[in-house]
Amino acid sequence: MEIRIAGTVRESVVDGPGLRFVIFAQGCRHRCTGCHNPGTWDPLGGIPVKVAELLNQIKNEKLIKGVTFSGGEPFLQAGPLARLGRQVKALGLDLITYTGYTWEKLLTLQLEDQGIKELLLVSDYVVDGPFITEERDFELPFRGSRNQRIIDVKNSIADGKVVESGFS
Repeated sequence: MEIRIAGTVRESVVDGPGLRFVIFAQGCRHRCTGCHNPGTWDPLGGIPVKVAELLNQIKNEKLIKGVTFSGGEPFLQAGPLARLGRQVKALGLDLITYTGYTWEKLLTLQLEDQGIKELLLVSDYVVDGPFITEERDFELPFRGSRNQRIIDVKNSIADGKVVESGFS
């Protein structure tokens, strides 16, 4: 199984708490004005990489706290990323998934796409919402604009409503 990616960052401190391995998924339909990664929009761009190869790269990073799926739009490749996410969790690492979709839209989409449901369930946190230039705030940890939320997935599912994370 392969994932089309724009690239990876082996050690990041800006894509979630702690030292993180980041995978930038290729392909995005949101096309946010002011996007940080417009090179990830084309779904045919980037390079295909086997899930096993990405997992081996992650295993080689001994100091990381977790893995972040960014993009592009990870939920366009939800099935393969969910598979990788389960393997990441088996290593004892946490998982953050960034998306231009809102949490509410993902809950609707998961009804028709099992991969979306699986990626939601394996993610510890989801940073949701499109980047909005007018809402840009450089003081926000791990987000680009004020409309974006850091959502605690497990507690949000258990409570039946969005529970935002306390990490910053």
